[in-house]
Amino acid sequence: MENPAIISRTSNNHHQLWFAFLISFLLFSLFLRFHYSNNFQSPNTVITFSINNTDSCHGRYVFIQNIPSRFNQFLLQNCQFLTRGTDQPNMCPYMNNMGLGPEIKNENFSDILLTNTWYATNQFSLEVIFHNRMKSYECLTNDSALASAVFVPSYIGLDISRFLWVANLTVRDSSGFELVRWLVEKPEWKRMWGRDHFLISGRISWDFRRQFDDLAYWGSKFRFLPESMNMSMLAVEGSSWNNDYAIPYPTSFHPLFDNDVYQWQSKIRHQKRQFLFTFTGAPRPELEDSIRGKIIKQCRGSSSCKFIDCSSEKCDDPVNVMKVFENSVFSLQPSGDSYTRRSIFDSILAGCIPVFFHPGTAYSQYKWHFPKNRSEYSVYIPVKDVKEWNVDIRKVLLKIPENEVIAMREEVIKLIPKIVYADPRGKLDNFDDAFDIALKGILERIENVREEIRKGRDPSIGFADEDHYKYTFSDN
Repeated sequence: MENPAIISRTSNNHHQLWFAFLISFLLFSLFLRFHYSNNFQSPNTVITFSINNTDSCHGRYVFIQNIPSRFNQFLLQNCQFLTRGTDQPNMCPYMNNMGLGPEIKNENFSDILLTNTWYATNQFSLEVIFHNRMKSYECLTNDSALASAVFVPSYIGLDISRFLWVANLTVRDSSGFELVRWLVEKPEWKRMWGRDHFLISGRISWDFRRQFDDLAYWGSKFRFLPESMNMSMLAVEGSSWNNDYAIPYPTSFHPLFDNDVYQWQSKIRHQKRQFLFTFTGAPRPELEDSIRGKIIKQCRGSSSCKFIDCSSEKCDDPVNVMKVFENSVFSLQPSGDSYTRRSIFDSILAGCIPVFFHPGTAYSQYKWHFPKNRSEYSVYIPVKDVKEWNVDIRKVLLKIPENEVIAMREEVIKLIPKIVYADPRGKLDNFDDAFDIALKGILERIENVREEIRKGRDPSIGFADEDHYKYTFSDN
């Protein structure tokens, strides 16, 4: 007769063997599933990157799409045709120095500009400047499978400038059609159907938002093409659509190294200012809602204000503009032909506190670059207060306590590195410039879209929707 104790031990051993086998099988199944899911990718699958704490570029890799030269280099080689819509007889000099424009020799203006890092930069050259900065970006990759974002280096603003005034909609739209047709054939497009692609515009977004095929309407319809709607665009002025983002206009200051920024901030911090406020611009009598006429009238009627009439004086002369702003405490920034103005950034560069009259001029535009608390660095006077109530701007500004003015100016001075584009031939170690901040912003935006896809949600929901309340807030 068998010993019951032996039978019990044998039975227990069998149970333990079966249990060990079951655990091993489950672990092996999980391994196969993990291995399969990380090596199989359908067209709709988003690439997920393995976490590597030693890779400083993790989540920051950018792939530059090698688009045909007709979308960028051809325009630089034929820059003599890019003058339409500008006040320049020849745009070619402004394409020099990697898009920074002609260097301003500092011998005669050292008291105004300080260092040899100033250029006569044209506001429409942002696409060229950004592209050259991107070429020296530390986390570029030639392997698009590693990329968190795909940069499309099309000079769409320079391109459309040749045709905006052409009375042929097919001609206006042709280049945009050609670009998206080329992009959709590339394997990079099919991973997220373009939602990881972005491009830059040195013109306002509205130049690409023609809603009807009617000659009475302005611009091209590039941003309403289905493929283009899947991409994000960073422009000097965003539209009310969610996939358009505003980044700073280029100024004339392009620091090479940190010390250039420190020296400039120190100069501006100790600058003596003769005028309470200043306005550089021209009347807009043809714009019914414009308050420029009233602003100019108040400025001309006050010894505390300096007015530069851009209809007769050279407001694109950096030396002239900076000299005025450096001598003013505040700068008035009403809307012009569109919501935004390059003058915003020229004045901040000079340590001048901006005075805004509409939220669409800055607050709802440059969210990546400006503080959330607008009162830290600016003054807001609603349009209706000037237009309907004839508020005295001078009295409003004089009521601000001196200690608050000093604090605001210091915040403005801190903003300087964030709103300038550093020279692509140099490197800032201790500052993020406008390029760095814009790139971080779009990478975060694309990662948020990826996260939505990982959660099984439709990435198209809200991606390119129009926000009718973008340019408003309660006290406007």
